[in-house]
Amino acid sequence: EAVSREEQRQIQQTLISRDTWIIDGNYGGTLDLRIDAADTVIFLDLPRTLCLYRAMKRTLRYRKTGRPDMAAGCPEKLSLDFLKWIWRFPIDKRPSILSTLKATSDKQIVHLRSRRAVKQFLQSLS
Repeated sequence: EAVSREEQRQIQQTLISRDTWIIDGNYGGTLDLRIDAADTVIFLDLPRTLCLYRAMKRTLRYRKTGRPDMAAGCPEKLSLDFLKWIWRFPIDKRPSILSTLKATSDKQIVHLRSRRAVKQFLQSLS
């Protein structure tokens, strides 16, 4: 069952009040909270064809078992609306995110645009 936007904000507020945390996801309703509290923001800005491929692959992989990172009762779903959302992300969502990140001068911003960049970033951490 979906939670209300206010409940989402309360949950996020509780999480970001901890000393250390990592939150992934693209929840526009709490982006301001997370960015304000973060010291580092990693923006995975991967090609939409790759995102579409991975969404379809994930759906096929977990169609009978459910994803281990999803709450019980939240099955993996692939709908036309979700596919459209992924395809339109660079037009509908990306500009706003980039604008928000550009205005965030006191944070470390890591903007990764390819699988290679992600791999190099991860290797740099070890």
